[in-house]
Amino acid sequence: MPDKLPIRAGDDVVRVRQQVRARAVEIGFSLVDQTKIITAASELARNTLDYGGGGEATIDVLAVPKPGLRITFEDQGPGIPDVDTALKDGFTTGNGLGLGLGGARRLVNDFAITSKLGQGTQVIITRWK
Repeated sequence: MPDKLPIRAGDDVVRVRQQVRARAVEIGFSLVDQTKIITAASELARNTLDYGGGGEATIDVLAVPKPGLRITFEDQGPGIPDVDTALKDGFTTGNGLGLGLGGARRLVNDFAITSKLGQGTQVIITRWK
C-alpha cells in the first residue's frame, strides 16, 4: 500500500525525507542509493511546497521488474511555463542555485514531469535497487 504524505509546511518536507529513508532501508538500498533517493525526494518536496503552494507525495515500494522506490509529487500550483528551461542547471525562479529539478533527475533512474499552467505539476521519480 502506498504512503500518501501531505506537503503543506517545512515539517512535511522532513517527514517525506524520513519516510523515503525508511522505505529505502526496507528495500535494502545501499547507503549511496539511499542518499540519492532521499536527496532527490527532499528537493522535490521542497519545490512542491515553495513553488506549487503545497501538495502531496506518494511513496510506492516496487517489486517488478525489480525492487525499487517510486515517489510521485503532485501540486495544484501555477505550473511550470517551460519545463525544458526549468530542468537546466542554473535556472531558478527563487533564491536557490537552480539545481533542484535537474539535480533530482540526475539522482534517480527514471524521471518524468508534467506541468500545466494554472493546473499544477506532477513529478515521478524512481530509483531501482
